[in-house]
Amino acid sequence: MSTPSMRDSGQGPYHAQGQILAERYQLLEQVGQGGMAFVYRAYDMRTGHNVAVKILRPDLAQDKDYVNRFQREAEAASKMTHHNIVNLLDVGIDHENRYLVMEYVEGKTLKAVIQERGRILPVTAAQITIRILSALQHAHDNGIIHRDIKPQNILVNSSGLIKVADFGIARIADSVTITKGDIVMGSVHYFSPEQASGQTVDARSDIYSVGVVLYEMLTGDIPFKGENHVAVAMQHIHNRPAPIESIVPDVPPAIAAVCMKAMSKNPKYRYQNARDMAADLRLALDGRTPSVPMRPEVQPVRKTEGTPVQSSTDGHVTESRRRRPGRMRIILTVVGTALVLGLLTHLGLRMYDELMRMVDVPDFITMDAESARRQAERLGLKVQIREVNHPSYAVGVVALQSPEYPYKLVKGDTVILGVSKGPASQTVPGVEGRTVSDAIAILQAAGLTMTVTEQVVSKDVEEGFIVSQAPAAGTTCGSGDLVQVTVSGGLCVVPEIVGKTFREARSLIESAGLVLNSSVEIVLTDDPALHDLVRTQSVQPGMQVIRGTQVSLAVYQVTSMTHSVDVTLDIPESQGLISVRVTLMTQGGEIAVFQEEYPSDASRHPTVSLVAPEGGNFVYRVYCNDRFAYQQEVVLP
Repeated sequence: MSTPSMRDSGQGPYHAQGQILAERYQLLEQVGQGGMAFVYRAYDMRTGHNVAVKILRPDLAQDKDYVNRFQREAEAASKMTHHNIVNLLDVGIDHENRYLVMEYVEGKTLKAVIQERGRILPVTAAQITIRILSALQHAHDNGIIHRDIKPQNILVNSSGLIKVADFGIARIADSVTITKGDIVMGSVHYFSPEQASGQTVDARSDIYSVGVVLYEMLTGDIPFKGENHVAVAMQHIHNRPAPIESIVPDVPPAIAAVCMKAMSKNPKYRYQNARDMAADLRLALDGRTPSVPMRPEVQPVRKTEGTPVQSSTDGHVTESRRRRPGRMRIILTVVGTALVLGLLTHLGLRMYDELMRMVDVPDFITMDAESARRQAERLGLKVQIREVNHPSYAVGVVALQSPEYPYKLVKGDTVILGVSKGPASQTVPGVEGRTVSDAIAILQAAGLTMTVTEQVVSKDVEEGFIVSQAPAAGTTCGSGDLVQVTVSGGLCVVPEIVGKTFREARSLIESAGLVLNSSVEIVLTDDPALHDLVRTQSVQPGMQVIRGTQVSLAVYQVTSMTHSVDVTLDIPESQGLISVRVTLMTQGGEIAVFQEEYPSDASRHPTVSLVAPEGGNFVYRVYCNDRFAYQQEVVLP
């Protein structure tokens, strides 16, 4: 049902589901792959939590440059602890496997979010950028330069928490040992000009990359494209990106100005630190225009070939111009009069048309934003919503409008509605003891954003209710700030499972509110008395854990007493390695009974044995690279 632990497996460059690293971390699924490492979602058998395990590819374990780079990532991560950075939990070597263990973030990359939405609303994009800058300021304060900021390295969890990941090519600011390969590493579409030209980089290089990320969020596209990496790099060095307002006119000019300053070619004209850029973005979000001087571009003087510039130097009028016949003067007078009459007629008709299309602008103040929008659109007006801080109007209520009431506009004109997002600073409401949905509503009404940082064991707080919050209730914070909460996962006591039959163990786990890991380790034995009995359990009996914690089992099996059947798999063609997992649907749920990886040149129709402790009619399911492929019925005699 599963493969042996990594210590016993002699595993090559790939690692299979169910393998155990350092006798602690059970690999569940591969979630990422880079040029130097594989990333897995894993189960920490000591804590009962999911973690992310990054393992250096074994074929690179003897490459000094890659080993140094991997160690530098561990060194950089160990210097940082921040709520917007994927934090390091453990580091070590298990035989040939060098690994880092980091917190597991359930969610998507910012790149995936941009691709799904097309582009991100300016206010949200600015708030996300502020979180990224907060993480980078912490890194820079600790002497760490990321050097590979891009949306693919920004994680967004289901609660909206932003995490900066992958310090794999980060540089310690005072380090002088930079490998030759590092100079050209990184993502060329987010390179700073100094990276593109191979110069030494500092914190301002990360600022440039953040500017490119913000540009992509605002416009839905990267600023520079090319046929190859060199073409893109040259544009970063020499070309200015298209103005944001020419692509998306509704982006507030203040936010666009901050973005363009961050992308200045010369580092001395950018923001000199992440804190200053974040401060200007906060000003822009508050409806105030930050001081962002823009350096004028020097435009070359253009001449039209073959057309010399003519100027009069003698002050005399030519003879041909002096001799205009009177007849021409009469023709010009007639034509001019006709033009004037035509213009007056056109203006009169236009004025009449506009009078018929005039509408009275209503008083939108105190209306909720959506009602105001609908009323304006019914009158034929366009609407722009701008969020503003206001000390007395509730969040979501129109506090300002332009033009003011009473006023007349022509249908098709735009009315700007300033919708309150609460005061610039306010008292944080208390949400401890509330349900997650109630807390979200309370904090949103106050103009704040909530994010769940962790589920914790609690015997005093009911499952799904909030245990703690930060900042604490009653403290002062800025509008739009983040309130982080921990949520009770309830309390379950792990039962004693060792020595029970597999069926009994499954029942005990479910009754306790826990989840059986579908990947069950088989331990072969010749003793019939041990057949189908649990040998070990991953979480110790008596331990208090949150509801839904996974428990992994190792079960004794006597080969002659097991039930098995051979089936032929149908694996799709692929240019790369395919991980195949087969499960059986039993009364107790879905149990993994086969796991293997097939290279591109392997048979697409291998015959495999499905082994289970019980016989009967089953449905087996086939997953390729953790995606469901197909299912069929089978009988285990």
